Amino acid sequence: MSLILTFLGKGGVGKTTTAIAIARAFANQNKKVLYVGQQAGNSLSMRLNVELTVEPQTVATNFEAVHLQSATLLERYWDKMKGLENQYLRTPFFKEVYGQELGILPGMDSALGLSFLRERDAEGKYDVIIYDGIGDLETLRMLGMPEILGWYLRRFRQVLVGSAIGQAISPFVEPILRSILQVSNTDDISQQAGEMSSVLTRGQKAVNDASRVAAYLVTTADPYAIATAKYLWGSSQQLGLTVGGVFTREQIADADFAPLAICQVPDQVTELTIPDRLNASFAPRPIEIDTVNKQVKLFLPTFNKKQVKLIQLGPEVTIEAGDQRRNIFLPNELAGKQATGAKFLDSYLIISFG
Repeated sequence: MSLILTFLGKGGVGKTTTAIAIARAFANQNKKVLYVGQQAGNSLSMRLNVELTVEPQTVATNFEAVHLQSATLLERYWDKMKGLENQYLRTPFFKEVYGQELGILPGMDSALGLSFLRERDAEGKYDVIIYDGIGDLETLRMLGMPEILGWYLRRFRQVLVGSAIGQAISPFVEPILRSILQVSNTDDISQQAGEMSSVLTRGQKAVNDASRVAAYLVTTADPYAIATAKYLWGSSQQLGLTVGGVFTREQIADADFAPLAICQVPDQVTELTIPDRLNASFAPRPIEIDTVNKQVKLFLPTFNKKQVKLIQLGPEVTIEAGDQRRNIFLPNELAGKQATGAKFLDSYLIISFG
């Protein structure tokens, strides 16, 4: 398993420069590093002085990089899905549909990027994978996808199985979802759903584990850059993604991002020392569930009580903050209990259950 890192902040603050410097630092520590870029154009190839493709290219010792292209990835995963279809079905449904003719639908870039990361992580070849995405909100939606798709799968499984509209659209939706998640194709719909759910659960657990996946903020002293970084910090917590610290080229007040560690970096940087104090394992966890005291604590920096909405339906609690929603599936000890109150204390939303 790899450590997967991403860097968030306002455009122009040096996210890619910082990410590349961190990648080189890990490589010089004799760790195998894969840098994954998904930006438009060839700017990353120019920065690294290597012609990048969807296949890993060597940048330096222990340092490889790729430039993801969604059309190529969709074609590749579609062909894999058709291979599984030929293996499991006597009459393949999509044998005459070719990956080369498929267009990219909105949201596919993130889904394909997530699938690529999952595939590289499963290989076990790299110690560190650094993801440099299309945009910060897209990156957050990508990393939040396992939890969100898992929720849709739970909520709409019976609708898709039993309704006329579900039966009408499932021949088109399910193969695309299977190809992106890279799960096998069977005639048993419940088995398909179970297999997809297992993949999504593993992805959600990885994102929620700071020793597996973490984000770092990059900012300058510009008030707009700080405001953007704070917003992304709060949004990351909503997804269960731990923010491990802050990199900045300029002096900023510790209070702006307390209790996160802040690391000031030089203007011209090709490699950074990785401070121990930026270890994401020491950062506040996005969520803590205390079954003894019947409480759920969510770390929601940058939000106040007026910006947060709480909804409880059955065994799930939905928290809406900013432009993000998080669905918390309560453990058995709390599943039958109603929320009796919620308060903010030191950037934590504390929900009590009766």
